[in-house]
Order: sequence, then C-alpha cells, then structure tokens
Amino acid sequence: MEQNNLMEKIVSLAKRRGFIFPSSDIYGGITGFWDYGPLGVELKNNIKREWWKNMVYKRDDVVGIDAAIIMNPEVWKASGHIAAFSDPLVECKVCHNRFRADDKEVIINHEKTPHNINGVLVPVEWTDPRNFNLLIRAYLGVVEAQQNEVYLRGEITQGVFANFKNIVSSSRVRVPFGVAQIGKAFRNEITPGHFTFRSREFEQMEVEYFIKPEEEEGEKAFDYWKKERMQWYLGLGMKKENLRFRPHEPDERAHYARSAEDIEYNAPFGWKELEGIHHRGDWDLSRHKIKYQDPDAGEEYTPWVIETSGGIDRATLFFLIDAYSEDKDRVVLKLHPKIAPYKAAVFPLLANKPELISLARKVYDDLRQHFPTAWDDRGNIGKRYYSQDEIGTPYCITVDHQSLEDKTVTVRDRDTTEQKRIAIQKLADYLKDQVYEF
Repeated sequence: MEQNNLMEKIVSLAKRRGFIFPSSDIYGGITGFWDYGPLGVELKNNIKREWWKNMVYKRDDVVGIDAAIIMNPEVWKASGHIAAFSDPLVECKVCHNRFRADDKEVIINHEKTPHNINGVLVPVEWTDPRNFNLLIRAYLGVVEAQQNEVYLRGEITQGVFANFKNIVSSSRVRVPFGVAQIGKAFRNEITPGHFTFRSREFEQMEVEYFIKPEEEEGEKAFDYWKKERMQWYLGLGMKKENLRFRPHEPDERAHYARSAEDIEYNAPFGWKELEGIHHRGDWDLSRHKIKYQDPDAGEEYTPWVIETSGGIDRATLFFLIDAYSEDKDRVVLKLHPKIAPYKAAVFPLLANKPELISLARKVYDDLRQHFPTAWDDRGNIGKRYYSQDEIGTPYCITVDHQSLEDKTVTVRDRDTTEQKRIAIQKLADYLKDQVYEF
C-alpha cells in the first residue's frame, strides 16, 4: 500500500468512524490540537489501562501519582526547562513561515515549493537558526495587572521529582523503585504535523525508576527497561518489523540525559519516535536539591533515574496504522482484542422479527455487563460485519432462527471470518477468554 495514501486513509477513517476529530472543527480547527471521539476515547483509554496494569499493578516496585498540570514556576527554573527547553527555529525570508531547523523533511519540501513575489519565482532563503522555548505561558490571578506568570507543563516528569520526598515518606518504597504517571503535557511546537504525531497538547505515560548511583546498576536498569518497553508493544500486537531501537547521538541528547534510546515505529512518514528510554542520572533530583536516606544502610545519596517516556497519542496513532489492512472488499482494523474499542457486537439476523430482536437484546444486555459491546440492526448482515471489521471489533454475534430453538448463537472472528456456534449461557465466558487471555 502506498504510504502517503495509507496516511490519508487513516485520517479519513479516524474522523468518519469517530476515532479522532480536529479540535474545534466547526470553527475551522486549531493547529496542533485534536479531539477523541466515541471510539477513539475507548481505544486511548484501553491503551492507558493496559500500560497501567503492566507498569503498576503487575509490579511491587512501582507506585503511581497524578501531579498537577500547573506547578510553581520555580520547578521549571530548577529543572532547566526555562533555560534549555527549546528547539532550533529557522524562518523563510521569503514567506516568513517558521520551521524546526532539525526537521530536514519539512525544510526540503518547503524549498521545493514555488515562492512567488510580484509574479517572479524566487528561491528560498533562511535565517540563521535560533532557539525557541517550547514552554507555553499562562497567567494566574483575578486582577489583570497583578497576574502571576506560570507555565503549562512541557512534560509530566517534573511532578514526580517534586513529589519524591512525599512519595518516600508516605509509602513503603525503597530504592530501587519507580513512580508511574499518565497525564497531559503542552508544548509550543513550531511545526505540528503528521496528524496526531506532533501536537501542542498531548498525553504521556512515564515511569521514573530510581536506582543507586552506580554505573553497573545504571547499565542493568537501562537495558532492562528497554526490553520491557519493547515487549509491551509487541505483546499488544505491533508488528516486530515496524519497531526498532535507535540510540541518540551525544549531540542530540536532552540536556539531562547520560544516555538515551528511542523505540521507533516505521510510520508512513518515516521511522519516528514512539517512546524514549533515558538515563537521566542525578540531574533532576540534584537540581531540586533532593537526597535519599537509605533506611537500612543509613547512607545518603542522590539516586539516578532511568526513565521510560511514551506518548499515548503517538501510540494510539501507530496502533491504528499497524492494525489497518485491506482484505479484498473490506477494511479491517486488526487491533489486539485488549485495546479494541468494542470487544463484541450483537446482531439480530432480521430487524423485523420481534422474537429475534428480543433474544438479541438479552444477549447484548448480558455481554455489556462484562465488556464494551456494540448493537447493530441496520442493513444486511454482511454490511454489519464489514462495519465492525472497520472499527476493529474482534467478534460479532448473530442471533438467528436457530438461536430461538437451541439457544446458541453464531460467533464470527474478525480476522479469519470463521464462524462457530456457541451456547448463549457460555458466551460471556468464551468471549472473556478470547479477549483477555489472547
């Protein structure tokens, strides 16, 4: 499938079927902001739920927090974000549009675009790169002249470090331990684009894992979390050939990173960052002047931290891209059952037979007590199947005339289209096994 064409199909499907809409769409939208529709919010929430289960509930060395979006500006001063949280910016001297200097693809495409001044085509000229701070300013206070300048957080990470002492004193965590968080962040991106890949409002899922400041411990933890995070994406169905690690070169690392690698996804617009694994050393805690007192050994030190930082919006987009397939005359989203918006859909074979409708409704009402279930009685059965295939529903259940006689239903598999008869009383357990033990 041609890659640009694939991206157009993903964007079209996302809006048409209620996954993702342009924010403020009725007023022409706003660049870099997106709204998640009825199916999109389910997909996104499922991804977050699976991440939290894997990173917190299944571990005894990670706890969670939910820090505020707006923090004391001193946090951002101490962390270095006010001074160093920036991207290189260049401006086209002809049209005065601004772009990230490190986004070579955008720069090349812009240079290929004809620039017309008074009927004469002229070549593009660029200003020298200059740093552009990505923090978005906001103002607090009821009197305009007396408002305090604050920032919308550019990352969710600092909420963990600012709460380090509170977390240690209020729980039983001991180094090594991690703190997990999911939340919104905001960046004044110069060139948002590629649908939801680069946005100005986005959601992150991160773990800050604190270890003793020892080289061997750092290398071991860094390698461990690389493997853990890669396996999580593979375990939810991403194709292995579409994922890779890419180490950061020394000159591209963030100001805090001792070492860093990205998990990249082979998107239609190139290999792009999905999640970063960073060895932040003691940068953050030392900047906030925080130390850890080992309750057993009695020693005091500043822990190092290994960070796993993934974008939920990027993950959602890449899961959609990875799952998209065209099979003869149907589009299929082969989403892993754990993250699919609906786990099952229930159809009465005919919409004008009250006895079929009644039994199908009973089946539907029972199933939706266990997991998200769709109801559809529109059009013919084939169109209903294809409609559910397109939104990624793993199983479709049809109540037909035989169901009235022997209390069984037809269960159709999304990916294989194979069908089998299952007793209604065993249906919920059967589907739970298929969906959650997949």
